[in-house]
Amino acid sequence: MRPAIRQSGAVGTFGVGFFMRPVGAMVIGAYADRVGRRAAMARTSWLMALGTAALGLCPSFASIGVIAPLVVIVGRSLQGFAVGGDIGVAAAFVLEAGPVSGRGFLVSWQLASQGAAALLGAILGILITSTLSPAALASWGWRIPFLIGLLIAPVGLYVRLRIRDDSMLANTTRHAGTPLTELWREHRTTILLAMLMMMGQTIPVYAIVYFMPSYAARVMHMPAVTGFQASALPALLLVVIPTLAGPLMDRLRRRKPLALLTSGCSALLVYPVFLTIARATSVLPILCGVAVYSIMVAFGAVAVTLLVLEALPARVRASGMAVSHALNVALFGSTAQFIVTGLIKWTGDHLSAAWYVAPMCGVSFCALILFKERRAEA
Repeated sequence: MRPAIRQSGAVGTFGVGFFMRPVGAMVIGAYADRVGRRAAMARTSWLMALGTAALGLCPSFASIGVIAPLVVIVGRSLQGFAVGGDIGVAAAFVLEAGPVSGRGFLVSWQLASQGAAALLGAILGILITSTLSPAALASWGWRIPFLIGLLIAPVGLYVRLRIRDDSMLANTTRHAGTPLTELWREHRTTILLAMLMMMGQTIPVYAIVYFMPSYAARVMHMPAVTGFQASALPALLLVVIPTLAGPLMDRLRRRKPLALLTSGCSALLVYPVFLTIARATSVLPILCGVAVYSIMVAFGAVAVTLLVLEALPARVRASGMAVSHALNVALFGSTAQFIVTGLIKWTGDHLSAAWYVAPMCGVSFCALILFKERRAEA
């Protein structure tokens, strides 16, 4: 029973970070729209540093008893709260930081930075698990990523405090009420469609890019290095592909056709990719399947992010982007792996996960069709 209890506690601690994201999105996003992007990003840096310190420096259960898991939960909550607001605010900031003609290029780097973080995490995971014994990893090695993140935090805070905040809040006529009130009153359909559009990238990432490689290693009994390789490759592609997609977006007259193309291809490719991974006897088919889907996801993410940011006026752009992204991740990202795992256990069929992923990608495609593209100058 003890391993089961520990596993349930780990899952609960993991989940609380996801479900704090919408709260952080509403609070920090609204703050960014009222006060400014730089001020909001500085605060998310502090919150992330505090959450990371709580995780990396928390005393053991043997030292402080039940307080230890409570500290870990608080740390995860602070991290989720900060990330929930930070992604939307940072996306709004980079969109507004340069000329309208270069928006795709600028936004692509914000998305590439998320891929870079995932790549760094994958590389660090490989190094730690390959150099430390299981006992050392369980005792103190798990703290290393958090301590490294804590050392990097002052650099990020320094950079954010020195950037110029050229957001157009001062030049925008504000409606009565708070940004969240205006979002609900005038833009709730946009937020709902944006959340469903982003779902088309979120569910495949969690259900295929992140889950299936580890499934191949643990359940299909392929070498452990296969899972590591298949985790690092999509992270690398999510760094490189957005920087290629961004300039392409700037050359196109409209963003929506490319978003529809990638979304439609994602829905159609779900079953072939699952089939390729499930029947693979070597690492190459797994890498190819994951790579193809990562490319679709990366192109789609840049197009959808631009569509959402440009559809929202500057006075509610940060909060609108933050809320739609955080709700999407909390509702669909946090549950994708559990649903996929449950379907496979229930049916005994490795391909049954496609029954969930493909229809959800289809819903995302329909949301894109209904979404109105706006190329606002502000």
